[in-house]
Amino acid sequence: MTATDVSYTVDGAADAPVVVLSNSLGATRGMWDPQVPALAERYRVVTYDGRGHGESPAPAGPYTIDDLVDDVLGILDRIGAERAHVAGVSLGGMVGMRMAAREPSRVHRLAVMFSSAKVDPQGFLDRAAQSRAQGTASFAPTVVQRWLTPAHAAEHPELVAELEAMIAGADDEGYAACCEVVGGIDLREDLGRIAAPTLVVSGSEDPALPPPHQTAIADGIRGAGLLTVRGAHLANLERTLEVTGALLAHFDAEGTTR
Repeated sequence: MTATDVSYTVDGAADAPVVVLSNSLGATRGMWDPQVPALAERYRVVTYDGRGHGESPAPAGPYTIDDLVDDVLGILDRIGAERAHVAGVSLGGMVGMRMAAREPSRVHRLAVMFSSAKVDPQGFLDRAAQSRAQGTASFAPTVVQRWLTPAHAAEHPELVAELEAMIAGADDEGYAACCEVVGGIDLREDLGRIAAPTLVVSGSEDPALPPPHQTAIADGIRGAGLLTVRGAHLANLERTLEVTGALLAHFDAEGTTR
């Protein structure tokens, strides 16, 4: 399958180094709103809606992880960027890992956040079936419960509603096809091929992809750093300053050798 022309936004100076922020399954580029302003002060920040999500089209499936990588490469080609720093949450982290392993010249520095190289597939396959049969709105509240800690969700009902609407707005078939990408993922052999300096970020209270998943990634990528933050699957929304600061420190570390 050829790359899909997904919808994207660019913030920051046109001559600045490029940072691509890649989303969790079910999320749109709006999940990065807390990070974009600070990053855009130093970088040309690309956020995008993955295929089947937000304003992007949902081409007929099935999809592969390489299809999703090609979508990102298509954006970089359209904006004239030879390489970029890449940060991704969950599915977005999988896209980043595969991109760094497959196209090392295109990835400068990598941040893999709340992600996994290999998941238990059944839950994702079940959710794909439910998306096709009942629609994404049928499980949006359940998914959001895994994205935020209970305390943060209770304190921010407006955020809960926004995230549930984000999931419910995904194309049912496109979401299902992306679920099947996650369910079928196995990037364990790719980890040793990743040469980009890598930061792995783990959420201490993440019920979706708990910390052992990130430990395995950090152990598999030579020289990778591992940071644990307090929070659930979208801890970038709860620990905004900590996560944004970690990304800035990692991307700014031009002199680091490994």
